[in-house]
Amino acid sequence: MSGQEIRVVEAAIRGRGVEWEIDPTLDRIAGLADILGHPQKMYPVVHIAGTNGKSSTARMIDALLRARNLRTGRYTSPEFSQMRERICVDGVPLSEERFVEVYRELEPYLELVDGKVGRLSFFEVLTAMAYAAFADAPVDVAVIETGMGGTWDATNVADGTVAVITPISLDHTEYLGPDVETIAGEKAGIIKPGATAVLAQQPLPAAEVLVRRAAEAGATVAREGLEFGVLHRELAMGGQLLQLQGLKGVYEDVFLPLYGAHQAGNAALALAAVEALTAGDEPLGVDLVRQAFAEVSSPGRLEVLRRSPTVIVDAAHNPGGMEATVDAISEAFGFTRLVAVVAVMGDKDVDTILELLEPIVEELVVTRNSSPRSMEAGELAARAEGLFGAERVHVAERLDDAIDMALELADQGDEFGSGVLITGSVVTVGDARILLKADR
Repeated sequence: MSGQEIRVVEAAIRGRGVEWEIDPTLDRIAGLADILGHPQKMYPVVHIAGTNGKSSTARMIDALLRARNLRTGRYTSPEFSQMRERICVDGVPLSEERFVEVYRELEPYLELVDGKVGRLSFFEVLTAMAYAAFADAPVDVAVIETGMGGTWDATNVADGTVAVITPISLDHTEYLGPDVETIAGEKAGIIKPGATAVLAQQPLPAAEVLVRRAAEAGATVAREGLEFGVLHRELAMGGQLLQLQGLKGVYEDVFLPLYGAHQAGNAALALAAVEALTAGDEPLGVDLVRQAFAEVSSPGRLEVLRRSPTVIVDAAHNPGGMEATVDAISEAFGFTRLVAVVAVMGDKDVDTILELLEPIVEELVVTRNSSPRSMEAGELAARAEGLFGAERVHVAERLDDAIDMALELADQGDEFGSGVLITGSVVTVGDARILLKADR
């Protein structure tokens, strides 16, 4: 297959509209699923919603399931570099050939739904492709991450056997609502009758909404800090060592090669989700859990790409995510001088993101990423100068130039105590990973 063919397919999918717009209806995706024979009903689904931590939690659930010798499908978003990264079977993205093949198989049905129900969106098409690919594989379990919300998210044509809600905070408020209570109500829509709802620790207004929804649906509730959670954690070389309380047992000396208390919480959430999916009362087995978590990776989440100076990329793009990132960097990295490269989307809470970064960052390089939604570097600089002071803020119009500038600024400090953090958006991190050849 020529590279041209996958580019044509990707262009056709992207041409269906932007991913972040929500049209509150499931009519189009439900119509397509009906024509396809409801592939999303051919395997158990672990459905994940929340503001932060969805992709990391999905990867951990996937790893635990594969350690149990189950074949998995994993659907996450967005991608860092290639669209097909969103749809994985047994932890591996669909090949270019298979991605094109799945699209071509669905293409006549897409056109049929376009004409009868309404034009399918970018995200609806990818969701249908994932469900169809998983049915064809076939997978034993599908791990499905919502795109943005819950109730009206295209993924919600599936009924999750387990519904996982990661921490909820303010993001996408123009689409999901102005407060965590309203946002929680949207995300609670993935909790279906008879399911198990595995809930991360939440702000009280969000927790009340989620528990009420679970009660209305007759779902079993498992709450972090009550039925499961992190009993102990300590720093370890390359990550952290955990003691986890699961729903069915305690798991000691679990090494997680990821940084931050938030990732420990994601691990507990993933463990509880897999236990909830597993019949019987026996724990999973500590060796299996250790093996699965030791092999977990979460690209773009406090990912170290280089040393001397240390270069870290992190996809935090809202206040909740940035707060977790700042806490993790302060805990796990002993930087004497940290330079940040920041490119953010114009619709984000930019001021709060910058406020959270300011105490740990000595020099700030502002720039833009490859998205048309990216805030212009000049506007971002103006916002930053009020917090950092003009002498600490540097401007580069291109991300590659910004990274070079940050490396030069970091070199002005101690070689082993200096670091560069590249953050502000998933797109920023994806661009940086390409520029720094992270996947080669």
